[in-house]
Amino acid sequence: MSYSQRKDEILSVLKTQKSASVEELSRRLFVSPATIRRDLNEMQKLGLVERSHGGAVLTEGGDEISILIRKAKNAKEKGAAVNAILPYIPEFSTVFIDNSSTCLALAERLNFSHKTVVTNGLHVALRLAQQDDVNLILPGGEIRSNTSAVLGTLTTSVLADFRFDLALFSCAAVNEQGAWELSLDTMRVKKLALENSKQRLLVFDRTKVFTQATYRTAELKDYDLIATDADDEAVEILRASGGNVVNL
Repeated sequence: MSYSQRKDEILSVLKTQKSASVEELSRRLFVSPATIRRDLNEMQKLGLVERSHGGAVLTEGGDEISILIRKAKNAKEKGAAVNAILPYIPEFSTVFIDNSSTCLALAERLNFSHKTVVTNGLHVALRLAQQDDVNLILPGGEIRSNTSAVLGTLTTSVLADFRFDLALFSCAAVNEQGAWELSLDTMRVKKLALENSKQRLLVFDRTKVFTQATYRTAELKDYDLIATDADDEAVEILRASGGNVVNL
């Protein structure tokens, strides 16, 4: 079992019972206590769990990793993925941008003057607020401190009344079955924005390919274009499942 798989299993246990000991997790996952301790230390660095005496507890909002950590992690790969999608950005008047660190990096490279931008990402909104003549809209909802995202029932209720020329997405994981998220609320916001957009673009770096997450946003064929810095072999596999995938 890989670290990614163990991470998902550990989070599943903690979501059910809020805390678990190293020994309990070791028995459940059939790995050594030393492996569990290393996994928990890594997960604590990502803001997913808090270490307790002899185990760990789930952090509030521990479904997703802090956007500040995500932005710094794999920054070179994110930049390459952004470079892959830039030539394919179409003309638009209205756009939805998700709260991902990759779309934040993409938004920093685009000019939104005289455009209407809707985003559920606080960091995306703060960065675009520095541009002139942007009609910037942040939907209401519950602010998740770890991801700096606006999520929840109110957010989806507001977004249901919008229609977009373009939507820009990233994802927590991607494989032949589609694009996936770590939290149900994040998936719901992205799925709604995707359904309400004329053109849907997905961008992700190579570290997301063939990894695992819990909630599927969409199949790859549901995106008009998918861009990544993944190698040709991975791209061919994703193309075979119906995705219009380009890479550098």
